[in-house]
Amino acid sequence: MSDSVSRRASLEVLRAEATDELAVLVQERLRGGEDPWDFMEDLPSVDELVVYLLRADNIAANDGVRPNAARHYRVLRQIALEYPELTNAVWGLLGEHGHRRWDPTVA
Repeated sequence: MSDSVSRRASLEVLRAEATDELAVLVQERLRGGEDPWDFMEDLPSVDELVVYLLRADNIAANDGVRPNAARHYRVLRQIALEYPELTNAVWGLLGEHGHRRWDPTVA
């Protein structure tokens, strides 16, 4: 079981991918008739989405095994170390008040 995060792309590329993903999410919800005032605050930021994309890569590299709380912390901490610009997003997601409905650590 590895907690390391392999660098798959530059942060600029990862942010561009995350921006595209968020745009798709917004479009789907708008087409579904939802009011943006009701859902925009619940969507992750671009950097939060990048962190979760990197976390998903780590899960895939570990044969799809979802991390327990301790490993989740280590993986996100490693992401912050390897991508210092994501540190605020990582610590915000690890903080007690960082959880949103889409957060995979919320039961």
